[in-house]
Amino acid sequence: MSAARTEDRTAGAEDRTVRVALLGCGTVGSQVVRLLREHADDLAARSGARLDLVGIAVRDTAADREPWVPRKLLSDDAQGLVRRADVVIELVGGIEPARTLVLAALGAGASVVTGNKALLAAHGPELHAAAEASGADLYYEAAVAGAVPVVYALRESMAGDNVTAVLGIVNGTTNFILDEMATRGLGFDEALALAQELGYAEADPTADVDGHDAAAKAAILASLAFHTRVGIDDVPVAGIRSVTAQDMAEARDAGYVIKLLAVARRVGDDGARGISVRVHPALLPATHPLAAVRGAFNAVVVESEAAGRLMFYGQGAGGAPTASAVMGDVVAAAAHRVGGGNAPRESVYAQLPLLAPEQTPARTQVQLLLADQPGTLAAVAGIYGANGVSIESVRQSRPAEGESQARITIVSHEANEAALARTVEQLAEEPRVREVLSVMRVEGE
Repeated sequence: MSAARTEDRTAGAEDRTVRVALLGCGTVGSQVVRLLREHADDLAARSGARLDLVGIAVRDTAADREPWVPRKLLSDDAQGLVRRADVVIELVGGIEPARTLVLAALGAGASVVTGNKALLAAHGPELHAAAEASGADLYYEAAVAGAVPVVYALRESMAGDNVTAVLGIVNGTTNFILDEMATRGLGFDEALALAQELGYAEADPTADVDGHDAAAKAAILASLAFHTRVGIDDVPVAGIRSVTAQDMAEARDAGYVIKLLAVARRVGDDGARGISVRVHPALLPATHPLAAVRGAFNAVVVESEAAGRLMFYGQGAGGAPTASAVMGDVVAAAAHRVGGGNAPRESVYAQLPLLAPEQTPARTQVQLLLADQPGTLAAVAGIYGANGVSIESVRQSRPAEGESQARITIVSHEANEAALARTVEQLAEEPRVREVLSVMRVEGE
């Protein structure tokens, strides 16, 4: 683009300035600074005002930074920066001091852009109420899936539709680990060590591999999709530590892949009985769109009454991709400061009941070691039938090395989770069942 055309586009923005404060300058924050500086003219043209970075709050002003981060803007006075800003970008993470700083910004009328899923999942209603009271914007695209614009889609693009289900791979670390286990035959510990070596997993991977990070994102997605407040404590969670290389091989032989999924569904024939939200490893048919999501990428499938099935896919983490999502929100917030308007407010009019796991339907795959004697399979089938659970398929696989019993995989039709749980309990008590090897949900069919 020529200099003349750039001047034409930014001329109206020269007399207007939106003051931006950045809280946190780690991997994502440093990329936000780069984008603000490198694309200043374009950002001014798009928002209608110059975005003036007035300061960067950090814990240690003497620490090494990327060369494009101006040291003169570094400050350890986050509260002071908040008071000077029109738009506050919160990338500190965690609950405190992030909550206090965000509430202070909103209370002062500054718009807030945050990527803090833990804060939103734990204190979302409080933050939304503060934004509404002051007339400020609260944006959080980067909180769920990095560069993947699923928050915008649910909050704005699909506001005229009725969402029926959201199914997502929203944690890149666990997807990388499971992908390595599936494609290279690694065990969980080996795949985790590789993820840590490559920088995909933290030294303490608990939040990722135990599903807590995904649960926070599931709460946000469910709140948006179903216009009902869902907090992280409302989301039952199971992580991936128990998934084995043998599970991966069995899944592949049966035409499935295993993914850690965030699942939110509207349950009930009339579409209004309640919603189910959970995070767990699950079997997906190899033909399902999410089955092809590899490495550390994220993807979310949204199903709705009018639009049908939509898929959002992209990089779910990393400095530049996440900064892209942050800057999209910054431009929107700045444009509202200049031209008027607001981000969508919290929409919780539906207030659908949150259903306990035992109230919801599910399909499961159960792997068993059985005594190799007449009547064993009939006894197993009888337990399923006594609990009202219909069997979809039964498959016998080659025994693992050292196993003399029959290894059987049973996939159920959809049934109430309470009935499925009773079935597994009774299978474990049946003398001819040597061991219940694994129980895993089946999704996507």
